[in-house]
Amino acid sequence: MRAFLISETNDAVTTSVVNDLPTPSAAPGEVVVRVEWSGINFKDSMVVRPKSRVRRSPQLVGGVDAAGTVVESTDPAIAVGAKVVVHGGDLGVARDGGFADFVAAPSRCVNVLPPELTTRTAMILGTAGYTAFASLLALEHHGLKPDKGEVLVTGATGGVGSWSVVALAAAGYDVVASSGSTEAESWLLQQGSRRVIGRNDIGDRLDRVLGSERWAGAIDCVGGETLHQVLRTLRYGAAVAASGLVASADLATTVYPFITRNVALLGIDAVQAEAHTRAATWLLAAQTISGRDIEGLVDSTVSLEGVRDALAIIDRGATRGRILVQVNG
Repeated sequence: MRAFLISETNDAVTTSVVNDLPTPSAAPGEVVVRVEWSGINFKDSMVVRPKSRVRRSPQLVGGVDAAGTVVESTDPAIAVGAKVVVHGGDLGVARDGGFADFVAAPSRCVNVLPPELTTRTAMILGTAGYTAFASLLALEHHGLKPDKGEVLVTGATGGVGSWSVVALAAAGYDVVASSGSTEAESWLLQQGSRRVIGRNDIGDRLDRVLGSERWAGAIDCVGGETLHQVLRTLRYGAAVAASGLVASADLATTVYPFITRNVALLGIDAVQAEAHTRAATWLLAAQTISGRDIEGLVDSTVSLEGVRDALAIIDRGATRGRILVQVNG
């Protein structure tokens, strides 16, 4: 079996495409999938860092998501021959992931694709698209509606950010995209943003504890100081769905947004999400993109041999949308 293998020895990480790994078999409760497509996520770039706090094995096959065809199943709800998407759990961080010809995963990490989705479109979405649509569901559950006002998306040129722009715009929201890339404005407008602002334009009244009430809701893919500025400029009763730590995993803020404006910080998890959440999210994504041209969200397509360079691009934040990995497509 061909695979993109990550190894760490004496705090030095090496990566290589190998051709002789054994094909996995399904343990009880597992499914084996012949991978057709995978995608590269920011989490994947964290896995290949020396002394990674994300990776929990000194050697494993990378790739936190994949899509393909079931070739072996111990779960009667997932039939051999089904087209599926695989993500979450320990995939690509503590057990072999999707940068390989085949991947074995617990059935709870496997979703049969709605008919609107091919395996390729599933990976144009990938973990990033899943997170974006899960964020939209969480915000609407909190009470967000299109008539409430502008909704902010931070880190809007990344995988989660760009899909958040698409998801919100398709649902009828006025989307404000924030990006550190000065060249991305026209592309973000094409994806559905009403306007584009810089990463330093999120907050105002910086000499005060709270800024103006600007955003009816927000999806934050950045973390750190960016999330702090989002919190202090949310409207009364609004919420931000947070899933990113590109800038920092630390959050230095105050309690004032929470106790004087009744705002909410909603954590979005794509790893341990329950089955009903996964199913609802993938269904919403499938319904949203049905009949829609999403090729503009594909930054590039690489083979397994191109994964190493693509990870470096992701780590620099130099992408627009998703980098796909064609394995057996």
